[in-house]
Amino acid sequence: MQWYFVAALLTILTSSQGILTKLSQNKDSTYDYDTATVPFLGEIFKLLVSCFFLWREKLASPTPLKITKEWRSMQLFLVPSVIYLFHNNITFLTLKYLSPSTYQIMGNLKIITTGILFRIFLKRKLTKLQWIAILLLTIGTTTSQVKGCGDSMCESLLSGNITGYILAIVSAFLSAFGGVYTEYLLKKNNDSLYWQNIQLYTCGVFINMGWLIVGDFQSGFEKGFWWQRLFHGYTLTAWLVVANLASSGLLVSWLMKYADNIVKVYATSMAMLLTAVLSQFLFDVKATIQLLLGIIICMISLHLYFTPVHMLVDLPEIETPVRREEDP
Repeated sequence: MQWYFVAALLTILTSSQGILTKLSQNKDSTYDYDTATVPFLGEIFKLLVSCFFLWREKLASPTPLKITKEWRSMQLFLVPSVIYLFHNNITFLTLKYLSPSTYQIMGNLKIITTGILFRIFLKRKLTKLQWIAILLLTIGTTTSQVKGCGDSMCESLLSGNITGYILAIVSAFLSAFGGVYTEYLLKKNNDSLYWQNIQLYTCGVFINMGWLIVGDFQSGFEKGFWWQRLFHGYTLTAWLVVANLASSGLLVSWLMKYADNIVKVYATSMAMLLTAVLSQFLFDVKATIQLLLGIIICMISLHLYFTPVHMLVDLPEIETPVRREEDP
């Protein structure tokens, strides 16, 4: 399976997530189901799918699969779950100090931070042209999210609390570090991807279960225990939200194993633009010149990053000197 096919599929699924979530709401923008249970069910879904594919891979493989069962190696898969748990909590904390639109724009810093951590921890060298492309991607996604002054955006964009901006930067680094660390885990040995996923998602199940228990204590068990409302209120659309979230996670792990974080960043960034475009037709959202400019800039960035250099510029031909035969 080619990475660009997986990246395109991830773009479609990621863009569908927000739309499906919106469609699963009631008319008053509330939910009949407990949204806190969605990540937990998503982890269960990914774990079951990974178990099935590992079983099928074992049956199809003529030789024993490489599966590392050392505790020292297995416990490392707990780290990404903890990182993303902190990241999710910081997200909610950041929104106390920044408006949602400002937070969304600040969130584009994860594109730059991913490139930086990608270079530092994975020792992957990017060309100057690729750095320019990453910078353009950040500018393009930010431009697409900026509203006009008529929407009172110009005055409020930089009027947030300094604490909010610091938390947004920390959130960007945590998001990037979680992705880079996961890529390191998946590529550090030749273990089966499905076995690695089982370790990753098992940790995710327990971390999310712990978070649901914490939520019960914080609410004083007002809605009962978390397992009592696990499937309550789930409609077909709500289950599609879970399936879409889980499928996106499985595709991300494939890209981490066989491509890299930058490909994932481009896929999710393009998904954001695709969501904005589809929203024009599905939810009667007005298109803006900023969205059009953002799409154009991101397309240029995509072209610069993935197109081979010799196809971007005409390199001078090097003439090979003709060797003269010596006179006898």
